[in-house]
Amino acid sequence: MPEFFHDKRLYYTPIEFALNHIGGTWKMPILWRLQEKALRFNELKKDIPHITDKMLTSQLRELESKGLVNRKVFPVVPPKVEYSLTEKGEKAIPVIETIMKYGYELIIDEGIEYPPKKKE
Repeated sequence: MPEFFHDKRLYYTPIEFALNHIGGTWKMPILWRLQEKALRFNELKKDIPHITDKMLTSQLRELESKGLVNRKVFPVVPPKVEYSLTEKGEKAIPVIETIMKYGYELIIDEGIEYPPKKKE
């Protein structure tokens, strides 16, 4: 595959380019949660365990800059902001679903109990 430059960065494959958009620990979980409806920051925060406010903010900004997430600010006090998927973001959902299914298969193949039972 031919290499190419975009935004001053060298890419070797389309896979690498796609993962730059949706890869990492938090981008796919954020996109996944936005597939049904628009959510506010605190709704996302409550639904994504272990993500910090700073990380959620940075990931939402990055997803917005790449055109995957729309940020809508309502002119009210206190400020209300909702995040939703763009058409480009919606196209990522089937890819994320495929990766999730593959992850489940790997978990089963490794004999891992999933979801793990809660300790009592």
